[in-house]
Amino acid sequence: MADAVSKTQLLQTARSRVGEITPAELARELQSRKPILVDVREKDEMDAGVLPGARKVPRGFLELRIEETVPDRDADVVLYCAGGTRSLLAGRTLQEMGYTRVRSLAGGYGAWKSAGLPVEVPFRLTDAQRNRYSRHLLIPEVGEAGQAKLLKAKVLLIGAGGLGSPAGLYLAAAGVGRIGIVDDDVVDESNLQRQVLHNTERIGMPKTESAKATIAALNPDVTVDEHRVRLSRENALELFRGYDIVVDGSDNFGTRYLVNDACVLLGKPNVHGSIFRFDGQATTFVPGDGRPCYRCLFPEPPPPELAPSCQEAGVLGALPGIIGLVQSIEALKLILGRGEPLVGRLLLYDALEQRFREVKYERDPACPSCGDHPMRDLLPEYTEASCAVAPRRATA
Repeated sequence: MADAVSKTQLLQTARSRVGEITPAELARELQSRKPILVDVREKDEMDAGVLPGARKVPRGFLELRIEETVPDRDADVVLYCAGGTRSLLAGRTLQEMGYTRVRSLAGGYGAWKSAGLPVEVPFRLTDAQRNRYSRHLLIPEVGEAGQAKLLKAKVLLIGAGGLGSPAGLYLAAAGVGRIGIVDDDVVDESNLQRQVLHNTERIGMPKTESAKATIAALNPDVTVDEHRVRLSRENALELFRGYDIVVDGSDNFGTRYLVNDACVLLGKPNVHGSIFRFDGQATTFVPGDGRPCYRCLFPEPPPPELAPSCQEAGVLGALPGIIGLVQSIEALKLILGRGEPLVGRLLLYDALEQRFREVKYERDPACPSCGDHPMRDLLPEYTEASCAVAPRRATA
């Protein structure tokens, strides 16, 4: 039988093998390079404050969750607890699991805070919110920190129609705290085959008002901003400035180019979707760092004879549900900072064959919007209207 080991001996062993870093040293390191901070305290302790950017893995779940939180075993990891004891023991555990660069914050959170260094007070969910978003809280990639991001996020929907309806419903259900809706139309009976934000009793009501009522009934946490206007060069930049992400559910090429150009100028992510009969497309544009925009993918709109309107060509009622949900997932991923968005990838959906496929596209150096000589102001608008998906120019 192995000899019993006292707490003092465990700490001595941990201290001899796990390096320690003082709060001042860590603060300096965080200015130049970014070690991964892992808070191993219990949840109620974290509620009082955490180090900025820290990942939360309570000591009791360390062995179960650390591989998801820090998959790279050669990463530079700094653990901390309240006073520096549990983090030393946790560091020794990580070493036994194969982590090669583990240190402990001397004095823990208490020493960091006493030194006057910055802390973040976590967003606290109410009991009702914990119940409503309980399935999100179970997901390590979301959790309370992610739900707090969703509740603080601001998303602008272009259109409360076929695509804006499912996207708006699921963004609201997920707890996106502020949703703006740009639409100057009213509910028509022909909309109800696909635009699930509205109902028969609201025929003739402004779509923004109808959408606001539906979302309010679904989730009282969500604030809805009604922008009962037609998007134009005169109002696009001002409308977009107040939001983090734009979800484009517009039904014509002129608006899509305008949305793109305004997002590029403002550096706003643009989640695009389009539908036509049985076909749908979705992609995401994130301006900057050599990433492409909508004009890189579709430099010019197709001739009107190749892109008839919805009134002329029709659309399967359930199709926008598929594409709108893809758009909502893309927006949620961007807010959470998780996963790989559809940047440089056009997702194509064929409802008749029930098949998805993907084509890749790249930034065009000659693009008038985001190319080597980018625009300084919004480009002229196209005036033709069509709800059709654009022809596929991208390469596989």
